[in-house]
Amino acid sequence: MSGMTPSKREPLSLRERGRGEGGGGAVPFLTDAPLDLPALLSEARSGDGALCLFVGVVRDHNEGRATVAIQYEAYGPMAESEMGRIADALRREFPETRVRMRHRVGRLSVGEPSVAIAAVAPHRAEAFAACRAAIDRVKATVPIWKKEFHPDGSSDWVDPTKHSEVEGRL
Repeated sequence: MSGMTPSKREPLSLRERGRGEGGGGAVPFLTDAPLDLPALLSEARSGDGALCLFVGVVRDHNEGRATVAIQYEAYGPMAESEMGRIADALRREFPETRVRMRHRVGRLSVGEPSVAIAAVAPHRAEAFAACRAAIDRVKATVPIWKKEFHPDGSSDWVDPTKHSEVEGRL
């Protein structure tokens, strides 16, 4: 982020951001605008029979503490590149599945969508598997950080790779 605070940083150009599908399109993966879920679904949809949509939403608590907002920060060029690699790998692993991904950056309030993954395939098993693989890889490998803000004015950086006990069993 070249030493600039998030509120003063320059928007990433499309060239810097990459390709929202990881293969030649002009739609970036990262955005500081609210996620446009209908547009994401429109991009992903085709004549296939199954659509799996995952939307991560800013929750009002984490590990027993109330949360009022989250600040997402990313190393833009590297995050776009990594999401492109994820999209390319998913296309190889699930050749009949179309996957589209978007992730917010900036400050988000409770209830706002922060990440969305849409996977379309001929059958539900492939759509679910590709969608799950996409979000798991984004959380594990893309350089996006989040800072939680609490009602008392305090804040904490949160490890995005840390899974809850329930998630670990799924």
